[in-house]
Amino acid sequence: MNPAEFHYRASWRVSGQRPGAHRGRQAGSGQLFQRLAPLQDHPDPRRMDLRASLTDAGERFWVRLHEQRTAIKVYVVADLSASMGYRGSRAKPGVMADFIDSLALSALRSGDSVGLIGCAETVLQPFCLPATRQIGALSELAGRLRRYKPKGIHARGLQQAARLLPAARCLVFLLSDFHYPLAQLRQTLVGLARHQVVPVVLWDPQEHRPDASGLALMQDPESRAERLIWLRPELRSRLAASQRERKLHFVRLLSEFGRRPLYLENGFDADAVTRYFLSDR
Repeated sequence: MNPAEFHYRASWRVSGQRPGAHRGRQAGSGQLFQRLAPLQDHPDPRRMDLRASLTDAGERFWVRLHEQRTAIKVYVVADLSASMGYRGSRAKPGVMADFIDSLALSALRSGDSVGLIGCAETVLQPFCLPATRQIGALSELAGRLRRYKPKGIHARGLQQAARLLPAARCLVFLLSDFHYPLAQLRQTLVGLARHQVVPVVLWDPQEHRPDASGLALMQDPESRAERLIWLRPELRSRLAASQRERKLHFVRLLSEFGRRPLYLENGFDADAVTRYFLSDR
């Protein structure tokens, strides 16, 4: 399947020098007018503003400065703990791979570079890639993800991802099912506070609605611990209520850090990612 392009944007004025697609702090060859400046400070007569120069009482020459569109670094911080191995309508590693393939194409057309940090109990070096514009390297890593079976009894490695990110602000897509304790998520968000973080929630409709009834063997998706329970209607209702309550606490925690979740509950959808950024304007 060919990757579908989606559109994203930086929420801050980028201070980098490399031309790209995001609003920057530097003056340059962009189309958006920034300010007037004396010609002696910016000696480029091609940008002379004749009206401002002719009406200046001090007989100074003025040039028009425009906002330089600038490139950014984009990182995917991927949860590869055991719960991400759940296979419902789609395998979660495959959804991640689809996301990375599309992000690689989208970033290439925007002039950005993309990196990846995979984590489980710790940072997984085979799934780490510094920010690059080589789409082949990203496609190769996405291919490995499709074949990978996540393991690890927790996802605390996500808290270590921040030290591998550049000091300069980045756009970070945090891909996970977020089935680990919210206290761990808080610590992860604290570490990523300097960056623009988009929590991408990879859920499958089947994982929250058990198909079994009566006596059933339930398994914790992270620790693999099993428990035999009787799935009666009352218990099903309590499980559904517990899931709704946890989702409420999850969204509330993200809002404390000024973040909104991006839900991908039926596989990867490039249009859903674009709508997420458009709704944030």
